[in-house]
Amino acid sequence: MAFFKKYNGTTNTKLVRMERLVWVLIYGGLLSIVIAHFLGETDEILAHTMRILGLAAVVAGGVLIYVRARLREGND
Repeated sequence: MAFFKKYNGTTNTKLVRMERLVWVLIYGGLLSIVIAHFLGETDEILAHTMRILGLAAVVAGGVLIYVRARLREGND
């Protein structure tokens, strides 16, 4: 008996796109925040903008995780 259920993914193209978008938003947002941290010494306005946009992307990814958790395979 496995500790975690095996997840082979979905065949629904809309759900696959949503799952990919979630991780692009989360990792892209986190990367933006890290880059903004290093840019802060040279260009404070750009760094602040990147922090805000990165945070917005991470939050959007989190919201999409919640939405995806509520969707089922049969929903289109």
